[in-house]
Amino acid sequence: MDLTVLYRGPLASCDYDCPYCPFAKRRDTGAQLAADRAALARFAGWAAGRAGEDRLSLLFTPWGEALTRSWYRETLAGLSRLPHVARVAVQTNLSHRVRWVAEADPATLALWTTYHPGQVTHERFAAKCRELDERGTRYSVGVVGDPAHLAAARRMRAALPGHVYLWVNAQEDRRYSDAEAAEWAALDPLFGYSRLPHASAGRPCRTGESVVSVDGDGTVRRCHFVPAPIGNLYDGSYRAALRPRPCPLDVCDCHIGYVHLESLPLYDVFAGGVLERVPHGWPSPVPPPPGAGLSRG
Repeated sequence: MDLTVLYRGPLASCDYDCPYCPFAKRRDTGAQLAADRAALARFAGWAAGRAGEDRLSLLFTPWGEALTRSWYRETLAGLSRLPHVARVAVQTNLSHRVRWVAEADPATLALWTTYHPGQVTHERFAAKCRELDERGTRYSVGVVGDPAHLAAARRMRAALPGHVYLWVNAQEDRRYSDAEAAEWAALDPLFGYSRLPHASAGRPCRTGESVVSVDGDGTVRRCHFVPAPIGNLYDGSYRAALRPRPCPLDVCDCHIGYVHLESLPLYDVFAGGVLERVPHGWPSPVPPPPGAGLSRG
């Protein structure tokens, strides 16, 4: 079967300290890092063992920054070379050296990168993007829609080649006026999908059927935002629980969640790039969200 797995192990350390980040960051101890490394190795072993059983698409969504750790770089490169793995993607602040991507299959590896103007200079981040281009790595670049960072986001958009999609995440708890939203939509024509939460209660969602979330212990949930377990990855108990099911939450306000809602057209919008957040055919014109700038129902 085709199965998309969002993996989030215990790693929580990050070299950035963004004030708008909703994740609680900490400095992991040596023991915590060792546990994370062991959990990742176990997950990679499971993925490698699915040859002949599943076609896998894997997105790593760490609480912290994973690619400063050698075991993540090595694991992603190795997974990208497996024939039954269709995509390996990871969310990253791009603070690491990127030459490791040369060890990966460029047809499979992709990076979901985020530019944090308060944490890194424009020149340093843009140089990393140029190196990814030189190495043939597929990637997107994103920013948080903080008004204080609008000028920096515009400068980064101008510096990036046209084939690179720059997305904008609405800042948590911020309400944008139509005029403010229009400024961000000028950078990201799909910003309307992020601007307000999506009503999701009772609506069909691919999570729990063809998309699952897995933690470092192998506990499987339908997604990161619904805490109820549906089984365990390593004893295979999750398999019997995979089925179509409606969303139990009132709203979904994170891209890695609402992109899987069947009530939204985002699998068509991002066809071939759902995990790395690259629209299909970019930079061909991308249709704006229906009712962009309006409240969602």
